[in-house]
Parts: sequence; structure tokens; C-alpha cells
Amino acid sequence: MALRICNCSALSIHNPLKFSNSMPRASLVQRHTHLHPPRETPSSPCLTKRDLGLSIVAIFLNGFLPNLQKAILAQDLELQRYTDSKEGFTLLRPSSWIKVEKAGATALFEEANNGSNNIGVVVNPVRLTSLGEFGSPQFVADKLIQAERRKESTKDAVVIGFAERPGQGGLQVYEFEYEVDSTRGGMKRIFSAAFVASKKLYLVNITHSDKPESPLSSNTRIMLEQVLHSFDAAPLT
Repeated sequence: MALRICNCSALSIHNPLKFSNSMPRASLVQRHTHLHPPRETPSSPCLTKRDLGLSIVAIFLNGFLPNLQKAILAQDLELQRYTDSKEGFTLLRPSSWIKVEKAGATALFEEANNGSNNIGVVVNPVRLTSLGEFGSPQFVADKLIQAERRKESTKDAVVIGFAERPGQGGLQVYEFEYEVDSTRGGMKRIFSAAFVASKKLYLVNITHSDKPESPLSSNTRIMLEQVLHSFDAAPLT
């Protein structure tokens, strides 16, 4: 039976994931992978005190005090909570990033003086009650990359990892990490997350420059991953 999803032509500001009405329904296969970079970059001889401190905190608290861990990391990384009660989603975002208005975006935050580093959220109505009805994380990742490769500006696009996690009230949240080499801005690292709630598709895209001459730092990566993992349906009040 073919799936039908309506009004989803603008799912993403920078990397639209287009769901075709003729796509076959894929069975859900839970697959959890650790998101990791695809290529090795030269490491510095030693960690900075800030990176070392974050690593120690994460190792010590991981698996024992997850809520406290998230709170400490968010504070140390200067992240603040943004909640859109009207549209029904919430996420952390860098406190120094600026909220801007853009057609097609439900919410968009840009790094000051560098708008190519940004966080964009798009919300669209769908005919689904859960993301699993559309397909597995791998199935969706494949469709996402196919859409990216169809862009004229895309030279190459590679999936780095995908995962599934539970969200508010047990809803399915899919996470993706991929790398894009584009004629517009060069190499970029993109983290995405998606979920379906109240027959709406929620998609966040976190885009950051990751050029060979200035690769993504470990501290910035930790910050972006915290934003990714924080994307969820807004708690009911």
C-alpha cells in the first residue's frame, strides 16, 4: 500500500527531503548507530582544558545521571531552551545565535556574522501518526541523501550515521548525520532529526561548515549534538 504525505515540498530550508506519494511503505527496523565523523582530521597534541572538562563530565555522568548531565552540558555549552508552544516543538539552541525570519522556515537560528552555520526547523502536515509508518531510519536516510544529491549545487553527499530514540510520550525520533560537499560553501556537516506528532512532520536541520582547512572542532560537535538530541515535541501543559 502506497503511503501518502501531503504538503511536504518544503521540509527543509537547505536540504529538502521530499516524500513521494508513490513510495512503498517500508517496515520499521530499529537500528541504532553512533554518529561519527567520516574522515579523520589531524588531532591536536592535547585537549584544551574546556574540552577535557566536558569529556570528564560526560564520561562520569553518562548512564548514571542523564538529566543532570544534559543540564550541565547545556549550561557549559551556553545553550538555551527554545519552545514553540503553538507549533508544538522544543529544542536547545546556542544562546549567541540569532533568530531570523525566512520564508518556509518555522524557526531559523543563525550564528552571528556567519549565517551559513544555522539551525532550521520546518513543520508540515502529514497523513501519518508516526514516523515508523513511513519507513525505518535507514530508509529515510537514503531518501534524504537522494534528495540532496539531486541538487545542482551538490558535488557529493554521504550518510555518516543514523539512529532512533524515544521522544516525548514515547514518539519515534529519527536522527541523521551526513556530509555534503557543495559548490555553495564547500564541505558542510549536517545533523537532522525528525518526528511525527499530531499528524505533523517536524524536521530540524543543523548545518555547520566542516572544511578540511577548518574542520569541525570537538567542542562545536558536542554542542551541535546536544541541539540534535534536544529536538522533541513540546511537553503538554
